[in-house]
Amino acid sequence: MVFSSLLFLFLFLPAVLLAYYSSPQRARNWILFIASLVFYAWGEPIYIVLMLFSTATDYLFGLSLDRPNRTARSRKLTLAASIITNLALLGFFKYADFLIANVNAIAGTNIPLTDLPLPIGISFYTFQSMSYIIDVYRGNTKAQRNWLDFATYVSLFPQLVAGPIVQYGTIADQLRNRVVNHAMFAEGVRRFIIGLAKKVLLANNIGMLWDTVVSAHAGPLPALTAWIGIIAFAFQIYFDFSGYSDMAIGLGLMFGFRFNENFNKPYTAQSITDFWRRWHISLSSWFRDYVYIPLGGNRKGLLLQLRNIMIVWGLTGIWHGASWNFVLWGLYFGLILIAEKMFMLRLLACTPRWLRHCYALLLVLLGWVLFAFEGVGEITAYLSAMLGMNGASLWDGQTIYLLYTNAVLLVILVLASLPKGTIVRSVPQSLALAGHAALLLLSIAYLVDATFNPFLYFRF
Repeated sequence: MVFSSLLFLFLFLPAVLLAYYSSPQRARNWILFIASLVFYAWGEPIYIVLMLFSTATDYLFGLSLDRPNRTARSRKLTLAASIITNLALLGFFKYADFLIANVNAIAGTNIPLTDLPLPIGISFYTFQSMSYIIDVYRGNTKAQRNWLDFATYVSLFPQLVAGPIVQYGTIADQLRNRVVNHAMFAEGVRRFIIGLAKKVLLANNIGMLWDTVVSAHAGPLPALTAWIGIIAFAFQIYFDFSGYSDMAIGLGLMFGFRFNENFNKPYTAQSITDFWRRWHISLSSWFRDYVYIPLGGNRKGLLLQLRNIMIVWGLTGIWHGASWNFVLWGLYFGLILIAEKMFMLRLLACTPRWLRHCYALLLVLLGWVLFAFEGVGEITAYLSAMLGMNGASLWDGQTIYLLYTNAVLLVILVLASLPKGTIVRSVPQSLALAGHAALLLLSIAYLVDATFNPFLYFRF
């Protein structure tokens, strides 16, 4: 089940809201927990067992860490046991076939693949459980003694499938004490509608342009067509993922939770360092807090700091998927971030703002090529097309057709990627309400007739 489906909008969500607000306060976590299990089981019921196992083990590990008179050694062993358990589950279901395929390729063996489907959201709820255990170990939070409250945190359906990654400390108090007023609920509805419109009206439509470029063009790809394609992919993945995050944040507000923001207009960045402060903020924060800083961060000299950056970005890449292109994508950004730290940021500070912006967008677009294609041959071919090195013309008839038929959409996407201006903020409330109602109706109308409605980040 996905948020941008008629089933969710007209059956699941209304039923959960009705049950939630007609129940006493003490029963509301039960409502959310049961609803989350139903939501998760809709596509893969067998994997409920996996999520419940992860929840139960980390709940017990947390209680064990919080017991008085534990020695430092025993606490470290408990922490290690929890991390190993979580990473073993994630590694088996997400990376086992990747490892087997590479062993077969290197050693010439014929070990059969598991061919297990990837449990939806496992990368997200595993990281959330690990953050909880590490925070309890550090003394940053007390262990949750109510199993239902902890299970609600791990399984919370608004952000279970594709984030944002919610660290336990962010909502620890909200699990037991939360109140929703009319303004908070209304803000949640508004935020959800904006996210739905981003996903359905923008990401889906520009995604069809990207699919056209990569699948429907006969012969070598003209350079301008290749650039149009990767720009389309950049917009699709941004509005797809930020739209999901907006919907998740909006749903959280409807149920009394305040999740942290996950995007902050990343395509307005002035450097790659700036970009990664704006894109998938919850993931960057997680790796900073639980990998980069524990490795020593920038406290142990420049060489170790550069090592730590490359470790973090190698892990960031492989977190996104079990394929070498994701590793290359992560290391690509790691190298750029090192270059910026060493000298590029100082050079950029002396250049005009528009040039810094072009620099950042160019490197991001090249990075999306690594992200979009799994095979090295596909990556090389597409980059060659973008650089005009494949023998094709600069443009052809299809290039003009794609630009002509998508010009209005591309302008809307550019405008929607920019910060809100004074005019938008000063729109009368009645007009804003009408605008949100129109977005909702347009999104529903699109869904009624839609055949193209993927969530890109479900596979990560």
